[in-house]
Amino acid sequence: MSVCLLWLGLSALWQAADIHAAVTIDQVMLTVLPASNVESGTEVIFRCEASVSQSLSQSLTYSFRLLQDDQVVYAENISASVMEHSLSSVRVSNSGHYKCSVHIYDKHKMSNDLSLSVTGLQIPTLKVKSDIVSEGEDIIATCSASEEIGSLVFYFYENDLEVKRVKSNSNSVKSILTTQKVTEIYLRCAYIVIMHSNAGFSNKSNMVKVIVRDLDAITPQISISPKGNVVEGDRVQITCMVKYPSDLELYLTKNITILHKSHTTFTKSLVVRAEDSGDYVCKAEKGSVQKKAVYMLHVAELFSKPILRMSPEEVFEGDRFNLTCSSNVTSSVKIGKADIKYVLLKDGGRIKEDAEYEDTASPATNGKYYCMAMAKEVNKTSSPHDVKAKVPVSAPVICAVDEVIVGKPFRVSCEAESGTLPINYTLLKTHVPVAHRTVVTAADRAIFNVTSISFPEDINTFTCRAYNRGSSFSRTSEPLASPVIVPVSRPVLETKEDTISEGSDLTLICRVQQGTYPITFTWYHNRVILRPSIKEVRSSEGRHVIKAIKREQRGNYYCEASNYASETKESDPAKIDVSLALWKQAVIGLLCILLLVAIVIVLTFFFKRVSHPRRRKQETELSVKPSRPKSGDPMRISLTLDIEDNTVLNGTPGVMGRNVWSGNASGSDSDDPPDEDSKLVQPQEVGLCREVPVTKSIEHHYSVQHTEVQVSTPGVLEQADGAAVEYAQLNNSEQGPA
Repeated sequence: MSVCLLWLGLSALWQAADIHAAVTIDQVMLTVLPASNVESGTEVIFRCEASVSQSLSQSLTYSFRLLQDDQVVYAENISASVMEHSLSSVRVSNSGHYKCSVHIYDKHKMSNDLSLSVTGLQIPTLKVKSDIVSEGEDIIATCSASEEIGSLVFYFYENDLEVKRVKSNSNSVKSILTTQKVTEIYLRCAYIVIMHSNAGFSNKSNMVKVIVRDLDAITPQISISPKGNVVEGDRVQITCMVKYPSDLELYLTKNITILHKSHTTFTKSLVVRAEDSGDYVCKAEKGSVQKKAVYMLHVAELFSKPILRMSPEEVFEGDRFNLTCSSNVTSSVKIGKADIKYVLLKDGGRIKEDAEYEDTASPATNGKYYCMAMAKEVNKTSSPHDVKAKVPVSAPVICAVDEVIVGKPFRVSCEAESGTLPINYTLLKTHVPVAHRTVVTAADRAIFNVTSISFPEDINTFTCRAYNRGSSFSRTSEPLASPVIVPVSRPVLETKEDTISEGSDLTLICRVQQGTYPITFTWYHNRVILRPSIKEVRSSEGRHVIKAIKREQRGNYYCEASNYASETKESDPAKIDVSLALWKQAVIGLLCILLLVAIVIVLTFFFKRVSHPRRRKQETELSVKPSRPKSGDPMRISLTLDIEDNTVLNGTPGVMGRNVWSGNASGSDSDDPPDEDSKLVQPQEVGLCREVPVTKSIEHHYSVQHTEVQVSTPGVLEQADGAAVEYAQLNNSEQGPA
């Protein structure tokens, strides 16, 4: 049962949701009657109609909203599809853009945009609290436009001239107007609507006449007694009177000073002095209206204002000074000179009841001094006299402002530690004044420019003198003591020798004759700085060592010297040659000797060729006979040899014949066999000998000589079983001079 009920409830809810979803707003139409452009005061009806489509025919709730310039001005929930809103009397403030919106369930739709324009403003009404006022009295005026709505700006006019402007959020405003004219004035007002300024100004209101009455009744009168000549010390009575003292204020003034104030007639009594002469004003004031009366009072001087004098006018500490107070009698009828009494004052305190004062100047006597003269209840004070004992100048101190460098300008200052300004300073050189300066303010300094000095000891010839009370009281300083920098002289670069062997150490010595320490030395090689070579030393010379010098380090060397004088001097260049090492020299010498020997040999060979224009041919016969021949037919071999080659091979040009295979040379033509100790030629050397014809082709341009050599055949030599060649002899058929 419960399940069935739950099912029915859910079905109902689903049907309700389905009904809501079937509603749609087709159109919303907004209209205005009788027209969209109407005059002010017309009744206007806004009609908003909604066209709706729905799936079921049932009653709907329509939520209508009427908007003016996007602001809701009217809202209504009804079951009808048409809503009407009436404005009984429209005003300019009702002008604007209107729309109508409709809400049904979750559906919403906005109507078309409709513009309403209302022309014409209500004529305002002006009222005043009182149309008769006194001079200076305020006028309270009210301007209203009862039928207008919105924020308005009201304008007030006096005789058609604007005098005030007031903004109001209502349709009425109250304002206070003030006038200073004693006459009849005419007031009117008008307004504009702030949100619709294009509607322009309203017509002016009704005219209100206001009468302004004169306030002669409050005009005061002033009188002073006694009348006639008034002298200092006389008492005078000043009366300020008004006829109708009603709601006003009464003042007695002199210049800008109020002497008395009252609401009715009064009398002011005072003892006058010469400075009380002038215009006295009695002034009555009511509201913004003022009336006044003026009286000119002249007060004759009884005695003159005292004068305080000091003698001497300037005083230094320890000096005596005198103060004197004096005044002249100008009205001898009233008083005599003896009737004037004097009092001396210092910084407001009384120091002596007399016209004269004497004391010794010191810091304690410094201050402002006055004197007061008194007679017949009249007292006058002198102008203050400032007494300040001057401080004598102390011994000045002279010092150098800049670094002192021989030969260059510098500045010195002279300053005294104490002394009243102004102080005069004089610079002296050897007790002769050379320049003067006067220091007027504490910020100033006595600075002197010195052209230069030639020697360091010249610095002690300068002194300075200071005085502030005459040259006879001057003080002189001690001589100037300041460090003096002597620029370096031109340096000299020294070396132990101009030529040094490669691999040795080179020592460069840079020396100056004068210059203040420390001195900085710098060395250069062919205009290139040597690093590290910049040295600052406290000596007149600097050393730089080049270890294991090389050939490429030869050239010009020089050095520079400088100190705190900031003046760099350069030495003359020194040319350093770097010779080869000893072992290199020995090798080169040996190579040179070998070269010379070769040249001699070549030249000898060349000259020999030149001295033998023709060559002779010689035939040399070389015979080789075995001691024990094995064959009856020995072989004879003929060889062609060049005599010159033979000469070269032998190494002895004068020997024309030699044993070819024997180590012993023979210059004889004998055919005798050699000694038994003679060295036998081995068989393989015969082959070497046979290569001799090969050299013949190399020296083809030489003339040749024929030599005949007789040897046994190789076979016979082998059968000889070690038998030695008996002899070999070179026979020259012909020999001539080389």
